[in-house]
Amino acid sequence: MVMGGTDSVVAQWFSRLRPLIEPVLVVLTVGALAAGGIAWLVGRRDIADGCWIAGTVLAVLPALVWVVVALRHGRLGVDVIAVLSLVGTLLVHEYLAGALIAVMLAGGRALDAAAARRASHDLRALLERAPRFARRRVGTQVSVIPLDEVAVDDLLVVGPGEVVPVDGRVVDVVAVLDESVLTGEPLQVERRVGEPVRSGAVNAGGAFELRATATADDSTYAGIVRLAQQAGAENAPIVRLADRYAAWFLPLALLLAGAAWLASGSPVRAVAVLVVATPCPLLLAAPVAIVSGLSRASRAGVIIRSGGALENLGHATTLVMDKTGTP
Repeated sequence: MVMGGTDSVVAQWFSRLRPLIEPVLVVLTVGALAAGGIAWLVGRRDIADGCWIAGTVLAVLPALVWVVVALRHGRLGVDVIAVLSLVGTLLVHEYLAGALIAVMLAGGRALDAAAARRASHDLRALLERAPRFARRRVGTQVSVIPLDEVAVDDLLVVGPGEVVPVDGRVVDVVAVLDESVLTGEPLQVERRVGEPVRSGAVNAGGAFELRATATADDSTYAGIVRLAQQAGAENAPIVRLADRYAAWFLPLALLLAGAAWLASGSPVRAVAVLVVATPCPLLLAAPVAIVSGLSRASRAGVIIRSGGALENLGHATTLVMDKTGTP
């Protein structure tokens, strides 16, 4: 139990530091590669090797953490090849190759993390827009209550500029609403007495009363938030395909490296195979593209259900729009 608690603390610590570690690692590895290149050009091979060794060692430590985290989740990917390549280049004194792999690995991870943070930021913005309180009227008394306390048939008051908290029907006057976040329609709409109003719409007119027809969890805006969360959590088919390739590519690369060593009698040949077989940017390209696409769509007010839906959109030849211009 103590070991499990320690692992959890370490994982949380690394997760909090990750936004800082990855960009710093890119700067350090690129700096080490560039400094070594300058030293090599002026004839200081010893200094060049030292810079390249430093860049490689800096990448080995976080790469080991990434591998351990992946193994704990039952995944075995090409990060193992990257670690073996980094260690191998140090052992056979191919320091420039190690520095190049370090830059490649750090850069790919930083891009992946940046795209994930962008999508997380957009999801937080969506959550922050969600109302947390509602004004409930009982007789002549109006009180502010937490949103999760709203029950069906409660009479709610929606003030000017406020977000409609739950789905309901207009009770007293014509409601003027901005429903662009729901429909994409930029024009304001009017909902007359008895007409339905969906949560997430913004009151663009005067205050009106609403009879709740659903709880907060069952309302429209809560469903949109759930879809956005699912979109960020699901993998697209192309990402799962890349994962499957990584699963068999690793043993194949190790087999070829061993064969090269046996055939040549030189460990340098084995390391060369591992260096060539380190396709981190290739396998990172799919998740980065998917997460970036979801993020960009979210900023434009488009909620895409999953990465698979976004990928399928690339195969579409016909787009059908309704009268408001919403796909």
